[in-house]
Amino acid sequence: MAIRGPRLEFAVGAFLILALASLLVLAFASTNRQFGLGGGSYELTARFANLGQLRLQAPVKIGGVVVGRVKKVELDPVRFDSIVTLAIDERYQDLPGDTSAAILTSGLLGESYIGLQPGGDPEPLRPGDEIVYTQPAIDLIQLVGKYMFGGAGGGGADPAKVLSPSSTEEPSPTEETP
Repeated sequence: MAIRGPRLEFAVGAFLILALASLLVLAFASTNRQFGLGGGSYELTARFANLGQLRLQAPVKIGGVVVGRVKKVELDPVRFDSIVTLAIDERYQDLPGDTSAAILTSGLLGESYIGLQPGGDPEPLRPGDEIVYTQPAIDLIQLVGKYMFGGAGGGGADPAKVLSPSSTEEPSPTEETP
């Protein structure tokens, strides 16, 4: 039986420490956590009717560049809207007052994020202000269902009329019969 030397034990220990450190970094990266190395931030709020798959710590982007994170998500008990608190990096304090916010998705099945579109208002948003112009998340399943089954302007036939073979409705006065 071979005797283990201190070099082998040191190499195995160093490998394990490196592997654990790599797993820790991967865990932080996969949950969108930051190490706190950045500067300060200020808060803005926005109201959305539908959040979709938006999560805490989701990125806030302008033109594809991350400028902040989603800090908090709450439900307004009066209007039943979702109130999202955004932590914006203080380097971007001069966002125009008419900036709009939309919940977007990276790719077809990617993560949800908030995209900001700066406007042209000379008056900037102040810490604690609310972004007034918002666009909720688009529900892809609902859109596909409407397209496939002809709901809400999809151009499909009314299911009640399709199922009944005899229609007893008379044409409206504006319709002409051939």
